[in-house]
Amino acid sequence: MAKIDQHYKMTPSEFFSQEVLCRGDLYVPNGSHSLPIVIMAHGFASERAFRLPAYAEKFAQAGLAVYLFDYRTFGDSHGEPRQLVDHRRHIQDWKAAIEHVRSMSDINVKKIAHWGTSYSAGHVIVCAARNPNIAAINIQVPFVDSFTTLRKFGTKYILQATPNAIHDIFRTITFRSPHYIKVISPPDEFAALNTAESLPGYQTIIPEVSGWENKCPARVAFTFPFYRPITSAAQVKCPALVMLTENDSLSDTKSVERAARKMPNSTLIRYPYGHFDIYHGEPFEQAVALQTAFLVKHLLD
Repeated sequence: MAKIDQHYKMTPSEFFSQEVLCRGDLYVPNGSHSLPIVIMAHGFASERAFRLPAYAEKFAQAGLAVYLFDYRTFGDSHGEPRQLVDHRRHIQDWKAAIEHVRSMSDINVKKIAHWGTSYSAGHVIVCAARNPNIAAINIQVPFVDSFTTLRKFGTKYILQATPNAIHDIFRTITFRSPHYIKVISPPDEFAALNTAESLPGYQTIIPEVSGWENKCPARVAFTFPFYRPITSAAQVKCPALVMLTENDSLSDTKSVERAARKMPNSTLIRYPYGHFDIYHGEPFEQAVALQTAFLVKHLLD
């Protein structure tokens, strides 16, 4: 359903990734042509409706087109098994979304930026490293290195994750439904994300009306340890705005700092917050104002 604001119009826009339908929303500023555009997607097991429209609206009000999409198996995008977290598939979806945006009329294909948060920030790094034509990237509370993240989670977490992943893989090769684990839980219960801030923080970004389920296939525990976007950081040549939160229990601060240093044209901003604080209130207002100014500078000026 289209949404019309005094500054922009938002309409549904869909594409295919690996022959599977992905759905998204296109924000177009009123009365504009040859538009620069920001492509956005969410983090670990999240949907595009989880607070990302608040960012997209700010960018559109500043005169930027925005394309916000859901990965396969998430939200109203198609695909099975539902809510499968796999960085390789997500990056395929990013590539397909970029091709979709490049095919749009009235889009300036020389002025495309990528925006990512948490897990999707890693995808943005990888995509920008592979595509030298990106005008800018903006990443917040970024995941950059599975090695340091798993060290933060500890040995007990790994020992709990492994049998769950084995169970899921066995069910897959025997053509049965997936074995799911929770995405979020308190620290005394196993889940993909079970730090002290994970459950209450994640819940704050879920809309009041949502069909999202707190689950993902457990096989993510086998793919996640091999994902290290930091190894691609040095190949990101475009301007990069990197926002880290110093009290982040999910992303390792020192790894984020190293990733930012590897990018030759990066700006690092630090906030004294937790991983989920940046989505709301004053932390959100501070961050989105800087992000908007950064994107306008590199896409509109």
